Amino acid sequence: MAIKQAKVITVTSVKGGTGKSTVALSLAGILSNKKLKTIILDMDLHSGVIAASLNLKVNKDIYTLINDYMNHGLKDLDEYIVKYNDYIDVLSAPKDPRQVGKISSQYIDILIKKLKYKYDVILIDTNHIIDNINLVTFDNSDYIIYIITSDLMDLKNMKTMLAIYKDMKLTKYTIVLNDALSKDHISLYEVTSFLEKEINYILPANSYIKNMRNLLMEGKIITLEKNYQKDKTTLTLTNLLDKILK
Repeated sequence: MAIKQAKVITVTSVKGGTGKSTVALSLAGILSNKKLKTIILDMDLHSGVIAASLNLKVNKDIYTLINDYMNHGLKDLDEYIVKYNDYIDVLSAPKDPRQVGKISSQYIDILIKKLKYKYDVILIDTNHIIDNINLVTFDNSDYIIYIITSDLMDLKNMKTMLAIYKDMKLTKYTIVLNDALSKDHISLYEVTSFLEKEINYILPANSYIKNMRNLLMEGKIITLEKNYQKDKTTLTLTNLLDKILK
């Protein structure tokens, strides 16, 4: 009988400022509501906003874990993981960005494989840089979610990425258009025409992503708040997760 392994979902972008980490936290809240044991792996290594957004006190992080592993000091993964609630754990990015260059992509591969046996879902928040660490992360992902806006640079970068995916015959991804943070007033028709790709998931312009600063200051995940359970953004992200998990 096969041992159950976690579904690995990576949230990424093709440039900064798209609301990617906010969406990742919202997805974690929805997974928690579904009572799925989830770890948020903060692979946005230079920024590391996940632990800060949740007001978590972090003593050990990804760099500490990998450094201990390299020096044969790794005993228990739980020593490096911080609990947010009964269903959400966090493995934080390095507190010191100077440590990022000391992290080898081969250990990221090992880490993800180890975490697969402890969780239902590994939710990875990563950045838009195409380096060895992100390539390993993508290779280990069951599904990749791109968060984009309708800004021209975003669309150009996404079109380039789509060409790469088409060339490599990769299909395990979807695009979420975040209208809440879009500055250029470009219609959905114009976006899909430019990308030559259908957009199935749209976060509306009046999305709570615009108005969640106060909740983040309190370390709260908005999709865990009762008032936002039926919000259009929550429902859109829930539909996306249902498709991925199915």
